[in-house]
Amino acid sequence: MLTPMKEQQFNSFCRLMEVSFPPDERRPCEELKALLKHPQYTVYIVQEEASATDIKAFLAVWQFTSFAFLEHFAVNPDCRCSGVGSAALNELIGLLPVSLCLEAEPPTDAICARRIGFYRRNGFYVNDYPYVQPPISHGKNPVPLLLLTYGAPVKIAEFRTIRNTLYHLVYHCSPPKDSV
Repeated sequence: MLTPMKEQQFNSFCRLMEVSFPPDERRPCEELKALLKHPQYTVYIVQEEASATDIKAFLAVWQFTSFAFLEHFAVNPDCRCSGVGSAALNELIGLLPVSLCLEAEPPTDAICARRIGFYRRNGFYVNDYPYVQPPISHGKNPVPLLLLTYGAPVKIAEFRTIRNTLYHLVYHCSPPKDSV
């Protein structure tokens, strides 16, 4: 079901990224294309059966030594509530040799609350430490988010390791001075 994205699927990936994430939570398509060359970054897709280019879902993953980071995960609006998302997420978890974490918006509205519920039903825990996604790209704004981890919540030391790794290797910035 999950396969690494092929070059001919990039435009479908980019379109789905643009309709699924607010501007401050995604990179421009030209940056995404360049990022595909990074050895720690992989985009997995769930492909439409009859199409070589259309995709049902994608999962953009950073793989590090001690954990993996699901940076972006989106399901085509036509395929939502069909089980595609849960199946793709669970397949990814089975593929990874390390634990998985992700960022999500706080449950401030019905859509965000539903998204958190989806992740909880699929084995993720919300960590109650303050977390802000730094600007993902030049001209973007920081975004207050939650850090979720698969299987169990993390202790503060592990949270800091995850946060600091993301800040250095994904967002290319220094982590904040610790207040937690």
